[in-house]
Amino acid sequence: MPVTVADVATVPVLDAASAVRVAAELADRFAVTASDRDAERLLPAAELDQLSASGLLAITVPVEFGGAGLGPVVVAEVTRLLATADPSIAQIPQSHFAYVNALRENGTPAQQRFLLREVLAGKRFGNAQSEVGTQHVRDLRTTLHPDGGESWLLRGEKGYSTGALFAHWIPVLAHLDVDGPLHVAWVERDADGVTVVDDWSGMGQRTTASGTVRLDDVRVADALITPYHLTFERPQVYGAWAQLVHSAIDAGIARGALTDAARFVREKSRPYPDAQVARAGDDPLIVQRFGTFELQLRAAEALLATAARAVEAAEVELTAESAGAASLAVAAARASSAAAAVEISSGLFDVAGTRSALDGLNLHRHWRNARTHTLHDPATWKVQHLGRYAVDGTLPPNHGQI
Repeated sequence: MPVTVADVATVPVLDAASAVRVAAELADRFAVTASDRDAERLLPAAELDQLSASGLLAITVPVEFGGAGLGPVVVAEVTRLLATADPSIAQIPQSHFAYVNALRENGTPAQQRFLLREVLAGKRFGNAQSEVGTQHVRDLRTTLHPDGGESWLLRGEKGYSTGALFAHWIPVLAHLDVDGPLHVAWVERDADGVTVVDDWSGMGQRTTASGTVRLDDVRVADALITPYHLTFERPQVYGAWAQLVHSAIDAGIARGALTDAARFVREKSRPYPDAQVARAGDDPLIVQRFGTFELQLRAAEALLATAARAVEAAEVELTAESAGAASLAVAAARASSAAAAVEISSGLFDVAGTRSALDGLNLHRHWRNARTHTLHDPATWKVQHLGRYAVDGTLPPNHGQI
């Protein structure tokens, strides 16, 4: 397989402490303009370049390929920190990390060397997985057709393709030869036949550019096709990893909303006369509500950290039981963080008062982001899996959504 010359400098290889520190620094920087990006739908191309150059997108590249080999504990915290500032920016790399894991799971040594080297050079992986109108990955219509020799023609259309617009490589989930098993086709963003349409119009997560990818007879070499179906024919934490990052995004949204609500109450809210206080922040009812929010969010953050450790432990000794335990821990974190994000981003208006609803302040972006992102997959099913385990000891299903 040919090795291309990277078009950006090789990124830093960060240890765990450095990764968290750099994420916090970038979050502070991104937070300054996050509201403007949301209000005007300014896509974060420059911010993503900064994220790539920082080395944060390369932290999971295994040590044997030149990376730091950091695991879910660090990735969850990095994602949470970024999401407190701008959850759209935090969501865009979710698929990037997932497909680095796909390479770790099923890539050939040559594929791993080539594509992980691309990550270490600052390249980003996008996502072309879901299709509008399908209920399950097995129903996907995108197909790799034989082209003779050592290549295939890729045809199909994908929706909700978060990250594709900003990617260097787009991993495409497709059936091999019409009814064959699912594989990942690694396609360059600017390859012939690839069209990325910026038609995402969600009320929240507005700058993820989660639009459409059209694939019109895109030629893909055998050497750039990776089996996907094998992932779920054995115990795996691939799904738990992906869901953990989503939980971290929700926890970050909740923390960002609570931080902005507290600032507004300190600096702008007027006290209600019946409270008989000079400052809204001294109203005991408001203080009590903030305490309830903080309690709920601390519980979600603790469950997130616990889940990350469970996934990391399962990777060390992977069995059906350890993978199931990791998935249940992530299910608890996902349900808790989703509830915290929606409730705190909505409740901030109760504590902040009438002026907080002014459109120009854009505080409603927190609720729009929470309401949109938590729809990614239903938290109620996470609770179902926890309940079935509690009643019968039933482990959750072995698929990518838990």
